[in-house]
Amino acid sequence: MELDSRLPRLWPACWLVVFFGLALSHRAADPTTITVNQKVSTNIMAKPLPSTELHQLFRVTTNLFSGNAPEGEAAFAEIAKLGVKTIVSVDGSKPDVETARKHGLRCIHLPFGYDGIPLRRVAELVKAAQTAAGPIYVHCHHGLHRGPAAVAVMGEATAGWTPAQARAWLEQAGTAAEYAGLYRSAADFRRPDPATLADIVALPEVATTSSLVESMVAIDEEFIRLKAAQKANWSPLPCQPDLTPAQTATILWEKLRELARANDTHKRPEEYRMKLAESEKDTDQLRALLRDPKVESSARNRAFQALGQTCGACHKAYRN
Repeated sequence: MELDSRLPRLWPACWLVVFFGLALSHRAADPTTITVNQKVSTNIMAKPLPSTELHQLFRVTTNLFSGNAPEGEAAFAEIAKLGVKTIVSVDGSKPDVETARKHGLRCIHLPFGYDGIPLRRVAELVKAAQTAAGPIYVHCHHGLHRGPAAVAVMGEATAGWTPAQARAWLEQAGTAAEYAGLYRSAADFRRPDPATLADIVALPEVATTSSLVESMVAIDEEFIRLKAAQKANWSPLPCQPDLTPAQTATILWEKLRELARANDTHKRPEEYRMKLAESEKDTDQLRALLRDPKVESSARNRAFQALGQTCGACHKAYRN
């Protein structure tokens, strides 16, 4: 009888247990709950969209689309039909602002490289995600690597993504693991402080791109890293253990390809363009040898020597 007399006093606690148990059960069954293994955006997986004019087209969140660089009237018209108001380009090439305007689209140009997103650029991407009219279409050249990386940090800033979710998105978009710097930018994302964001007054329609000399200096830096890796018998450098020689060669290859697409390059002599194409080809051959663990160091050394001769001839004629 004494136990029974205590039951009324225990009922509130029992109801609390039942309530929280049901709440946790509901949360576990909620299809919008995100697990680490899901390749998701915020509440749903990024949805690939069919397209006749664009490649790698995804609706990632309600406010973010991802894809390749639009080319021609039809591509911009298709973007506008998606309801997009702003295009954010992270490609090094100059965006087609005039065609974008014809379709009621604003351009923001925030280019960065394949080795990761600089902190200042991260802040500018966050500012764009927070303030630009949406939805926003984000693109690099092919829509595979830098564009998805930009979307990842924008999602972390505005859609509550975790680093695991950002990585899942990069994998879904097809961003190659060899672009370790892009994955690192998503993994190490920290929300910019209010003062940093307030300091960003305007976002450019067309960014001031680097000169030929500056581009060649950046290319030379990757070549120096490869030279150091060669001295280490093609092993990762102790100061950069997560950056393999193959990844360094890939970044060099991408820098050469982007330089080849630059508006300035098309105005230069045919001989320069041919030398640039030869350097790109030699770099591609080297990175293929570096990616194959069965290839001997001697073969890699010969390929690297050939690349050095090609780059040296170009530098002598056009950088100096």
